[in-house]
Amino acid sequence: MRPLTLLSLHRFTSQTPPYSLILRHSMASAAAAVEPISPSNTKLGWIGTGVMGRSMCSHLLKAGYAVTIFTRTQSKAESLLSMGAQWADSPKSLASQSDVIFSIVGYPSDVRHVFLDPTSGALAGLRPGGVVIDMTTSDPSLAVEIHSAATTAGCSSVDAPVSGGDRGARLAALSIFAGGDETLVTRLTPLLSNLGRVYYMGGPGKGQFCKLANQVTIASTMVGLCEGLIYAHKAGLDLSNYLNAISTGAAGSKSLELYGSRILSRDFEAGFYVNHFVKDLGICLRECQNMGLALPGLALAQQLYVSLKAHGEGDLGTQALVLALERLNNVSLVSADKK
Repeated sequence: MRPLTLLSLHRFTSQTPPYSLILRHSMASAAAAVEPISPSNTKLGWIGTGVMGRSMCSHLLKAGYAVTIFTRTQSKAESLLSMGAQWADSPKSLASQSDVIFSIVGYPSDVRHVFLDPTSGALAGLRPGGVVIDMTTSDPSLAVEIHSAATTAGCSSVDAPVSGGDRGARLAALSIFAGGDETLVTRLTPLLSNLGRVYYMGGPGKGQFCKLANQVTIASTMVGLCEGLIYAHKAGLDLSNYLNAISTGAAGSKSLELYGSRILSRDFEAGFYVNHFVKDLGICLRECQNMGLALPGLALAQQLYVSLKAHGEGDLGTQALVLALERLNNVSLVSADKK
């Protein structure tokens, strides 16, 4: 760069605003760029108001954020609309009114549609500088694809699937596994903290990889919980007493805490649908094939959950796995409650 002479300085100052004004403008722009996310400067979009999404979105409304909603079935959003959320008729329309967009939908195909559809997808309507946060459990490769598409559009993306079920969603106590640019995730953390605790896992797709590993762990844990109950029942133990006894020992787990009593009371209402868990485990198995991994516990759990779908039980919660094991052994834990 050429040195600034007196003549060039005169020309510069006579043809441009005062240097102090430029400096103040630059400082204001820099401050705005790092200004913390808050209800006063950030409008949110929310796509998906199912078992998890409805509770999660409500926390952001309670925190004072302006939220625009899109979901395939508008009636499922009525409680949020009554709290002050606004309705959009497409992801693209929602994006045009939002700075940060969340999604938590059913399947990778849904994720692809709401973000990448060229005519109605969110990235077709989001302004440069906008952010998309996908909280659906989905394919890591799709998370990378969305990140690339967002970057091309001058936007950013984070894959941030969650764990904690319906209870974690209601209590804003979810574990959030974030993948993407670390600086961006750090900036988004105060916003995401309205939903739970954020764990940064690495670059694009790493949040999804973490969630899939979480599902591998949960699958085998749920098999163990249900098999333990079947065994204790066959041995003639009081099942409530049995669960209380093991809950404080090495067999204690979050799955036992959340689902043990539900299984005994035959409460199979979905905190997380069997259909969606089968989807998750299918993604896990495909990734295992890509990695050259053999995880027989995962494969067995997936087959047991597929059998629930075959019996028309896909809309039950994951704790309904006990039904598959009851059929396999020709026993029923119901009889234990009636003794």
